[in-house]
Amino acid sequence: MSNRETLNPTVMTLGQRFWQLNWFLILLICALASVGFMMLYSAGNGSYSPWAERQMVRFGVGMFVMLAIALTDIRLFLKYAYLFYAGSLILLIAVEVAGTVGMGAQRWIDLKVFHLQPSELMKIALVLSLARYFHRLSLDDVARPTYLVFPILLVAAPVALVMRQPDLGTSLLLLMGSVAMFFLAGVRIWKFVLVGLIGLSAIPVAWSMLHAYQKNRIMTFLSPESDPLGAGYHALQSFIALGSGGISGKGFLKGTQSHLSFLPEIQTDFIFTMYAEEFGLIGGLLLIALYATVIAYTFAIAMRSRNHFGRLVAMGIATMFFLYVFINIAMVTGLTPVVGVPLPLISYGGTAMMTVLIGFGLVMNVYIHRDMRIGRHGEVSNT
Repeated sequence: MSNRETLNPTVMTLGQRFWQLNWFLILLICALASVGFMMLYSAGNGSYSPWAERQMVRFGVGMFVMLAIALTDIRLFLKYAYLFYAGSLILLIAVEVAGTVGMGAQRWIDLKVFHLQPSELMKIALVLSLARYFHRLSLDDVARPTYLVFPILLVAAPVALVMRQPDLGTSLLLLMGSVAMFFLAGVRIWKFVLVGLIGLSAIPVAWSMLHAYQKNRIMTFLSPESDPLGAGYHALQSFIALGSGGISGKGFLKGTQSHLSFLPEIQTDFIFTMYAEEFGLIGGLLLIALYATVIAYTFAIAMRSRNHFGRLVAMGIATMFFLYVFINIAMVTGLTPVVGVPLPLISYGGTAMMTVLIGFGLVMNVYIHRDMRIGRHGEVSNT
């Protein structure tokens, strides 16, 4: 066994932890971010301003934060998971009281230096808090319905607050990510089926609570051709751009739908459409393969962890990352209604990028502490 494997994570120096970082994962993250810089340069019509330059600075700061999180003792995240959740929940409540409107929803807090989106931080907080809760339970405990009341409340509170902003995409991402965490923790499938049936019966009530524009998006998703110049315009322009890219694409900086301003929000929600138009089917498949590699590798790190908390955290982050990618690409290809979910590490946005990098910092933290055994009450033993 190599020295790399025998290092005791409870007594490692900062330098030893640094060399334990997963450099292959860092390389994959940098590769995705580089694609993002390139596409933001293209979105700016061959200029680093206004998006690419800012995104590079944010990525540099985010990488520093990611590495700092990766080198922190994992027991601190176990200890303060609920505190982080409480702070994120308070910020979501603050959005209700003093939030600013952006992109049609009241989802931001203006901190003068930058705009903070608390719903993004809640994605990480929810993963940590659910991982901590399920870490201390046995499989027999998870099977008891009474033990599921508290985590359900942990999920319901932020989902309800995000729905009120309104931000349907983020609330669905929080909900689906949490469902995956419940499944990974060992909750029986029949309970998901039961909740799903109850959810289906509640569709009429949920429909009545949707805003008019949200109902319009769903109806447009079912038939975008019914209003080609109105609600269906964005979806149809996205389809045209995807189709015009063909097999190999039109070439870098040569997209027509994007550079002639037919596509909306090319720097955020529809950046994959611009990428596919310029690099075609081949480029699109290569990008999806890169995302798939990151997701599979993150799950592999999770499976390597010897402590339940670390496994759940890494799997939760991998699931959230997958949902980011799936929802965005499915949206621009017409598989789901239009929602405001960015393409991770590629779309322009500060809080979203920072959230993803914080998540991967936690994944690398799990990798560094993969041989640490943490008991239900936080006690540590090493083998």
